[in-house]
Amino acid sequence: MAVIRRDNNTATRYSRDPFSLARDLFGWEPFYGGTSQAFTPTFEVKETSDQFVVRADVPGVEEKDIDISLHNGVLSITGSRASEQRTEGEAYYVHERQFGSFSRSFALPDTADGDKVEASLTSGVLTVTIGKRAEAKPRKIAFSKKA
Repeated sequence: MAVIRRDNNTATRYSRDPFSLARDLFGWEPFYGGTSQAFTPTFEVKETSDQFVVRADVPGVEEKDIDISLHNGVLSITGSRASEQRTEGEAYYVHERQFGSFSRSFALPDTADGDKVEASLTSGVLTVTIGKRAEAKPRKIAFSKKA
């Protein structure tokens, strides 16, 4: 049988674990991974033979809270996820969900066609597709004849 020593002396407990005071007061875990409280969606950008596809994981964000714009070859996506109202008397033991505003911009290549852009939001995944322009082919320039 293991005997576990119990120490009710607070000063002794803090001297053995220097982070226990911060953990008790602020709910801070020093080695937990340093998660940010700002909402930062993850993005992926890929190119296919006929389009560029940008995807973002935005769970809990509605279409009305997302703004997508394309200006001078730069695709900008901004949005926000509102925090939930806390009710008095509730005690959180773990609070890892993130809320707030986000903004990302992506420079698109010259082959992106700004007139062929579509966006959809399905099951918390934002998908923006940008069509490609037909590649310009070189053409032969003839000399003009002098009169």
